[in-house]
Amino acid sequence: MESSTIEHIDLAKLQSTKGRAYVLILTPLRDAEPYLDKYFELISQLSYPHDFIDLAFLVGDCKDKTLSVLEGELERLQSKVNPSRFRSATIIEKDFGDSLGQDVEERHSFKAQGPRRKGIGRSRNYLLYAALKPEHQWVYWRDADIVENPVTVLEDFMKHDKDILVPNIWFHRYDENGKDIEGRYDYNSWQESWRGRRLRKGLDKDTVLAEGYKEYKTHRKYLNWMGNRHKDKDREVNLDGIGGVSILVKADVHRSGINFPCYAFENQADTEGFAAMAKRAGYQVVGLPNYVVWHIDTEEKDWNMKGKPKEKLEAS
Repeated sequence: MESSTIEHIDLAKLQSTKGRAYVLILTPLRDAEPYLDKYFELISQLSYPHDFIDLAFLVGDCKDKTLSVLEGELERLQSKVNPSRFRSATIIEKDFGDSLGQDVEERHSFKAQGPRRKGIGRSRNYLLYAALKPEHQWVYWRDADIVENPVTVLEDFMKHDKDILVPNIWFHRYDENGKDIEGRYDYNSWQESWRGRRLRKGLDKDTVLAEGYKEYKTHRKYLNWMGNRHKDKDREVNLDGIGGVSILVKADVHRSGINFPCYAFENQADTEGFAAMAKRAGYQVVGLPNYVVWHIDTEEKDWNMKGKPKEKLEAS
């Protein structure tokens, strides 16, 4: 084929491996201006070769200066004189008309969860389909408000060679004596319980089940209460739902049509719906209970100051 308008892509040569594979880091952003300085500090320190990493961001429905700050950070990071620049960086703009506020109380209220999770799922899909290229073998979903992680996080995750993998997500918070209570953040990574299955059977098919709220007592077993960060960080557990703070996905999983439902799929949406869809298709969904990535403390879980769950959080 001699025409310059014809491109031949052999996907059989692009199998996901544990070697030097191309990685796509995806981050949806909305009113994320306060977090971008730390975000770029952390990804700049990643030990995985930066010339094998592409960055892509979706900026939408912002009321702050997220876009201009992002542009400035990328201009600095991707400068030709910066030896640590990444292979590429892409900014995608898309407003969805989401009017839900970004303050903690409104964003994490129970009534906001269905519409919020559907909206986040939609934005993830727009970002994924705009940025994924044939050469990408891994997709790393990373939230903007991570504050601490090992620099080897990509290598650490890749060596497990799982279809979908998440770490434990905790946050630093200090009590009156200055002791870090190591709060548990993400209640979207869980193992299903018989109570959860029974509850879903009684729900309307269009209802999105919001996890971690008293309105839906699922008694699921949460990843964030399984872990001990001082023990084997490579320990694996199977999961039925996952959160979106930090996810490594084999790109072929996404290519096979497994995405983030912006509707109720098995009464879940966004990342939890993604996990349900992946498991239905026969893919592995795995958590690392002893491997901790630290999220900003959003302060909505006051009971975490006690250092134990609000109620007995274990499957029966």
